[in-house]
Amino acid sequence: PGAGLFEFATFGILVACVVLHELGHALMARRFGIRVVDITLWPLGGMARMTQMPESSRIEGLVAIAGPFLNFVLAGIGLPIWLWAVTSETTSPFTRELALSFLWWNLTLGGFNLLPAFPMDGGRILRAVLATMMPYLRATFWAATLGKCLAVVGISIAILQYQAYL
Repeated sequence: PGAGLFEFATFGILVACVVLHELGHALMARRFGIRVVDITLWPLGGMARMTQMPESSRIEGLVAIAGPFLNFVLAGIGLPIWLWAVTSETTSPFTRELALSFLWWNLTLGGFNLLPAFPMDGGRILRAVLATMMPYLRATFWAATLGKCLAVVGISIAILQYQAYL
């Protein structure tokens, strides 16, 4: 029963971290007057849906980086809590593991979303940077192309790892 409760709590932490990540995007978009329609959660993540594209590449970059930034802030809050839980003699293993889970999910979500693979946050940040040097459509092409290359590399690594276990 304890393991099931831990898995359920860990899943809850993951969902909460994804929702907070998307809220980071939504709040930054609203700061620039962009209306956020909703936040959609999927099995592989989430998306803050907006009524319009940001009017400048600078704003697009700030909206894109807000989600990972919030995850890193939450990880920064979670680190001392986890350190306290690990060093305290009064905390249970359950509490220590939940604190580690909170820290882990925020670091993982923040880091993974910074991969420059469009349409993930890192790809949108890359497009925003490229759009300062070239036309927007060309920047989108290059950000998407890099994303496809990273997908091929990721799939290749997964296949090699799978074959190593056979």
